[in-house]
Amino acid sequence: MSKITTPIADFVKHYAADNISRLHMPAHKGNSLLGCEAFDITEINGADVLYSANGIIDESERNAAKLFGTAHTFYSTEGSTLAIKAMLALVKRNSKKKSKILAARNIHKAFIYACALLDFEVDWIYPDKPLHLCDCSLNPSELKRKLSSMSELPCALYVTSPTYLGEILDIKGLSEVCKEFGIYLLVDNAHGAYLAFERPSRHPIALGADMCCDSAHKTLPTLTGGAYLHISKSFTPFDKDDTRNMLSLFASTSPSYLTLQSLDLTNAYLANGFSEKLAAVEKKVDALKNELAALGFDSAGDESLKIVITRDSCSYSGIELASRLREHSVEPEYADLDALVLMISTETADVDFERIKSTFASIPARNASVACPPRILPCKQALSLREAIFSQSERINVKKAVGRICAAPSVSCPPAIPPIVSGELITAEAAELLLYYGIEEIDVIKL
Repeated sequence: MSKITTPIADFVKHYAADNISRLHMPAHKGNSLLGCEAFDITEINGADVLYSANGIIDESERNAAKLFGTAHTFYSTEGSTLAIKAMLALVKRNSKKKSKILAARNIHKAFIYACALLDFEVDWIYPDKPLHLCDCSLNPSELKRKLSSMSELPCALYVTSPTYLGEILDIKGLSEVCKEFGIYLLVDNAHGAYLAFERPSRHPIALGADMCCDSAHKTLPTLTGGAYLHISKSFTPFDKDDTRNMLSLFASTSPSYLTLQSLDLTNAYLANGFSEKLAAVEKKVDALKNELAALGFDSAGDESLKIVITRDSCSYSGIELASRLREHSVEPEYADLDALVLMISTETADVDFERIKSTFASIPARNASVACPPRILPCKQALSLREAIFSQSERINVKKAVGRICAAPSVSCPPAIPPIVSGELITAEAAELLLYYGIEEIDVIKL
């Protein structure tokens, strides 16, 4: 691989050092209140333009494409949310089957909003047993049965892998089935950017996905909001200008140059021994998981940089465990009644590992009991996603919402996975599920 350059960061660094009169946005003019303003610029001469890039941004994205093995990797300063919208827009633009998409139910709410904007009809895949809201298992044989039973094939399959709780799907097997049926495979890989640097790679692009999004800031040392839209070499309709147009369709015209510099510098970080650093920290995480298991706290999932402790393995709720961790100066990624999530990276320090271990060592073991969260069941689609999202709505208590139609997903981030989606009729079971996950109010179609 040729030397990885950092053209965006180099340009901004030189610009900041040249003491130029900044008669352009932003209004701070490089003067420091936070400490980073000197490097916070806009699309000035020489800085390139993100959604019509042909200069330093395009060069930096081509560096990222080399690292990830893609036809091209596009930058987003608006997280994977923007990449998800662009992926779906590209599929709609390049598919004869423009109206329907098949999706595993554990989707981020960004997918719901994208489908509403693009007027997609979604055929949902539900988990076959009571699972956490974040999970939805799907194997190649199940997918093949599902596609074989459909009277009209969708334009694409959309899945989340890794899930928020660290489960990784058989992307290679799913890809083979999708190719057999002539549909695209799209992957929300927001939590798995680092998988491209495992040996062998477990990244969706390496395993046959047509497109995927990565939130660089989740597992790589990138500023919040930095993300990628990866286009596979197998996505034959690929056109760089067209993809930029689809990104700009949903994006702000004021991208953060601080985030762009961060993505640019991340390339150099990845090219400079990241795979070795990753292997070393994965070994440490694996050892810690074994130590926690010996204390009675088994970690769930297949992901090597997540520690996920579930209530059914230890009889403690994630909320209880999070409280104990905070007493030891550890702030978890996420906790609810059923699960605790800790996210590790190559920047996690030894003291962090010690704090995790000492916290769990101080917690008395309990006899395991099986937790049974309310089951995620199909609800009748009374309105299309688009109709529901753009209808007049009102917010009411969930207990009074049975029999009403969901307008917008009332769910916080994390994990931003809606138990019920726009246009669905709210059943008593759905209301129970909403309350179980702490959602007490919901937007419904106004009567």
